[in-house]
Amino acid sequence: MSISQAEPTAPSQPRRLGWTLALLALAQLVFALDLNIVYVALPEIGTHLGFSEQTQQWVIHAYVVFAGGFLLLGGRAADLLGRRRMFVLALALYAVSSLAGGLATAPAAIIVARAVQGIGGALLLPSTLSLINTLFEEGPRRNKALAVWGGAGASGLTVGALLGGVLTQAFGWPAVFFVNVPLAGLIALAALVVIPRDPRSHERRRFDLPGALAVTGGATLLVFALVQGPEIGWTAPVIVAAFVLAAVLLAAFALIERRTADPLMPLRLLGNRSLVVGVSVTFIYMATFGALPYFLTVLFQSIRGFSALETGLAFLIPSVAIAIGTQAGERMTSRLGTRRTLFIGFAIGVVGTAILAVGFDAHAAGITTIVPGLIVSGVGQGITWTAMWITAATGVVPSEQGVANGMTSTMLNLGNAIGLAVLTAIANSGTGDLSGEALRVASAGGSRTAVLLATLGMVVGILVTLALRPARTAAAGDLAPDAS
Repeated sequence: MSISQAEPTAPSQPRRLGWTLALLALAQLVFALDLNIVYVALPEIGTHLGFSEQTQQWVIHAYVVFAGGFLLLGGRAADLLGRRRMFVLALALYAVSSLAGGLATAPAAIIVARAVQGIGGALLLPSTLSLINTLFEEGPRRNKALAVWGGAGASGLTVGALLGGVLTQAFGWPAVFFVNVPLAGLIALAALVVIPRDPRSHERRRFDLPGALAVTGGATLLVFALVQGPEIGWTAPVIVAAFVLAAVLLAAFALIERRTADPLMPLRLLGNRSLVVGVSVTFIYMATFGALPYFLTVLFQSIRGFSALETGLAFLIPSVAIAIGTQAGERMTSRLGTRRTLFIGFAIGVVGTAILAVGFDAHAAGITTIVPGLIVSGVGQGITWTAMWITAATGVVPSEQGVANGMTSTMLNLGNAIGLAVLTAIANSGTGDLSGEALRVASAGGSRTAVLLATLGMVVGILVTLALRPARTAAAGDLAPDAS
C-alpha cells in the first residue's frame, strides 16, 4: 500500500508558531493529566461497576498495555500520514473514548474505552513530539519548545491527581472521563486552524504492514506480561505464553525490517548515536525516576496515612521542582550540550533520591522529613527529562522524526513497566503474610530499598550518557553530534 509522505512546513509568522507551541503544550498537559486522574477515582469505579479486586486494575492496565503496544506504529503513521492528521485523530479518539468511559455501565465497556484511550495516547505523543521537532529547528529554539512542552506535562501530572479527587468527590467518577471530552475536542478543532497543513508530496512511500502488525503485537504482549506478571504470577501459563509470543513477534519484526525496502523502523537509525543514547536514557529514566510516584503514593497513603486530597497536595512539591528542572534543562542544554546536561541531571537525581530514601520511615510523621529529597530529586528529574528528548531528536531527519519519537516513547513505556515490576516485587517481597502495624513497617522498609535501587539505576544512566560525544564537532558522517 503506497502512501504520500507529508512534511509540515513551519509557520511563517512567529506569533502563529507561538500559538502552535501553546496548543501542543496543552495537548501534552491533557495527556499527562489522564495518566493520574483515573487513579483517584478507581475505588469508586470498582464499587459502582461491580469490579472484583482482581479485575479493577484493568481500568489502568488497559490504557498502559495498548498505549505501549501502539507507540511505534503511531510514530511511523505520523511520518507517513501526516503529523497534523494524526494529532487531530488522536485527540478525537481521546474525546470519543472518554465519553464512552463516562457513560459506561459495565466493567467490559470501561475497559474497552480505556484501551481506545491508550491507542489515542500512542498516536498523540509521537505526533506532538514530531511536530515540535519539525516546526522548530534543531538548537536553542527546539530546546526551548521542548522545555515548554515538558513543563506542561509536569503540570498535568499534578493537576491530574488534584482534579481527579475534586471531580470524584463533587460529581462522581464519570466526571474524570467527561472532563477530557471538551478539552480534547477543542484542542483538535483549534489544531485545524493553528497547526499548518500536512503538504502533499510527490514522493511515494510504502506502509510496512507486516512490520507494523509484528511490532504492535509483540510490544502489546510484552507490556501485558510485564503489567500482569506481578498480579497473577510470573510463572502463570498466560504470562509465560505472552512472553514467548512477544519474543517471536519482535524477532519476526527484526527480520522483516532487515528485508523490506521501506521499513517501519529503518535500522539505519541505530547508527545515530544520539538517538540510541536518548532511547536508552529514556528507558532508564522511566525505570528509576518514573517509578518514584508509585512509592511516594505508598509512603503518603499507606505509611503516613494521608488522605487522597492530602496526597495530591503533597505531590505539588515534586511537581513544581520538576517543572523548574525542565526549564533549567533547556538552558543548560543550549549552553553545555546534552552530554553534560544529562550527566548533571542524573547526578542531582542520585543525590536527591538517596536523600528521599531516608524519609521512608514508618515512625516519622508529616512530610517535612522528605521535602529536601522531593525538591532535589525533582529538579534532577526535570533537567534529565528535557535533555533526554533533545538528545533523542538530534540528528534525525524530518521525515523520520515520527518513528524516532515512537522508538523513544516505546522505551518510555517499557521502562516504566519493567522498572515498576522489578522494584515493586522487591519492595513487597517481605510483606506477604503481614498486616496492621507490621505491614506498615515492612512496607516502609521495602519501599526504601526499592528507592535506593532506583538511585543505583540513575548511576547507570550517568554511565550511559558518557557514550555521547563531548565535543561540538563530530567525525564526518556521524548523524548526531552533541553540542557540548
